[in-house]
Amino acid sequence: MPKQSSEHPNVWVFDHPVIQDKLTRIRQKNTQHTDFRRLLNEIAGLMCFQLSRDFQTMDVEVETPLEVAKGKRLAEPVTLVPVLRAGVGMTDGILQMIPEARVGHIGVYRNEETKEPVPYYSKVPADIADGPVLLIDPMLATGGSASYAANILFNEHGCTNVQMVCLVAAPEGAARLREDHPSMKVYTVSLDQCLNKHGYIVPGLGDAGDRIFGTL
Repeated sequence: MPKQSSEHPNVWVFDHPVIQDKLTRIRQKNTQHTDFRRLLNEIAGLMCFQLSRDFQTMDVEVETPLEVAKGKRLAEPVTLVPVLRAGVGMTDGILQMIPEARVGHIGVYRNEETKEPVPYYSKVPADIADGPVLLIDPMLATGGSASYAANILFNEHGCTNVQMVCLVAAPEGAARLREDHPSMKVYTVSLDQCLNKHGYIVPGLGDAGDRIFGTL
């Protein structure tokens, strides 16, 4: 199970040995984009397995080859919302765990001069508020893009159960989300040291989008 951060109570950190091993491999600068992408999806799937423990279920009956058996199914539709473009790199790993999940997209990029989010696309299911939403982005840096995406989900679509899934987070981004969206939990594999003067997470892992898609 992830552990709650004492300094940032909205942040939950996965310290599982297998996940941490994969994080170490993904941080290495010489990790090729094919391995980076594979490891990222593996981590996302492992994270989803744990954080989905709180999803609501309903009782059902199914007919086995021998008799009718009682079981459980997810009671609400699950929606994944990757923040374009890097968030796409974690989505397949979660879909392997919950293949019936719907996928929306929110396009936001960071202006490298102002460090402010610039939106350019948004498309989500009409009934997205009917179930839990996982907002996905490998990097939580300043928190500007994540906060903007959360605003769309909460304010424009009426969502009430939104959780963020990221690979690494900066304290600055965690604090921003706690201030802007105090009800939203942030699940991460590492709460890193800080942001540098360019707004990159330290130690971080570089530009996740470029490393996922091989556009360095």
